[in-house]
Amino acid sequence: MKDDTDIRIATEDPLSADLDLIFQRHVADMHADTPPESIHMMPRDTLRAPQIDFFVLRVAGRAVAMGALKRWGQRQGELKSMHVLTEYRGRGLSRAVLRHMIDHARDAGLSRLSLETGAQDSFAAARALYARAGFVECLPFGDYGPDPNSIFMTLTLPDDTA
Repeated sequence: MKDDTDIRIATEDPLSADLDLIFQRHVADMHADTPPESIHMMPRDTLRAPQIDFFVLRVAGRAVAMGALKRWGQRQGELKSMHVLTEYRGRGLSRAVLRHMIDHARDAGLSRLSLETGAQDSFAAARALYARAGFVECLPFGDYGPDPNSIFMTLTLPDDTA
């Protein structure tokens, strides 16, 4: 835990056994104060799909954070399943995963990234992270409908080819 200089983010298989702890904690956090009908996380096995890029951040080889990018058609994407282990929070790792996914989306030619996150106080840090990265609140998108427990946010990605 002391060597925070060896940080790597890469595309990985969400079914890898050494990701069990991250997924267990992610599921527990989502169920902690969100009604079941308002939980929109994807089951772990569905993160292994052609339209999804799944990323793992490792510190000194240990998997400590994850995030997924789901593509909706040619130009839009959705951030899914962002989580950093509690004992690694406060080190800028969430920001690193988010930046990596935004850069990946831009490099893939996406023009818009959107996300759904919780409206509860326990999601305040996540909402602030997204806002600092330029995401703004928006209406429900894709298959989502209005939900008092959800906040929807979006980010327009600049076209670097112009």
